[in-house]
Amino acid sequence: MTAILNTFNPEQLKAALLNGEELKLAASLLYQSYYDDPLFLTIFRGDDADYEQRLRSAIREELNTLWQAQQPIVGLFHGEQLLGVACVAGPDSGIGGNRLWHWRLKMLLTAGFVSTRQMLDKEQRIHGAMPFERYHMLAFIAVSPKYQHLGLGHYLIHAVDSIVDEDSSSSGIGVFVTLAKYQPFFADDQYQKITDLAFGSVSGSLMFRHRQNNVTGN
Repeated sequence: MTAILNTFNPEQLKAALLNGEELKLAASLLYQSYYDDPLFLTIFRGDDADYEQRLRSAIREELNTLWQAQQPIVGLFHGEQLLGVACVAGPDSGIGGNRLWHWRLKMLLTAGFVSTRQMLDKEQRIHGAMPFERYHMLAFIAVSPKYQHLGLGHYLIHAVDSIVDEDSSSSGIGVFVTLAKYQPFFADDQYQKITDLAFGSVSGSLMFRHRQNNVTGN
């Protein structure tokens, strides 16, 4: 780990919005990072032979939906190398439990009816549990498995914070955390637990970070 860390020049680390040509790189990185996520294993039936295909398709469609809705997809770069990705949906993104018909159609064709229904149910329940009217949601955040445990996730989350804090119409940003080991990471960034939610055999915590200078209201 020390050898890898020493190859980084901190001055070459930067967070920047991705362009369309970089979405494939982002999809590959997210696939590697979320392959063992318990919620995705449940929704896309990890025991089935075509799990990998369904997961890849779902991640690709989520990225395309965020891109078409002009939502922030933040990349963490070291020089030209993409090390991490964070995807954010804003208050006016239209992305949530009531998805557009073309997203539903693509998901039905690639992931199947059951997986599509479960994805929509997940988002409806998460948004229904939010005690705020206008807020951002952190859809994905991941650092390449090769470069994890080096503190790079903090670069990403701080870049997301700056986007949210600049939007005076937003109460803050939420995230659904399915693995307890990641809760301290978000807690370090002032995320607080709102509630626990269960989807089948998978449970997780809905956490929220208030927008800076907006800690009391919606």
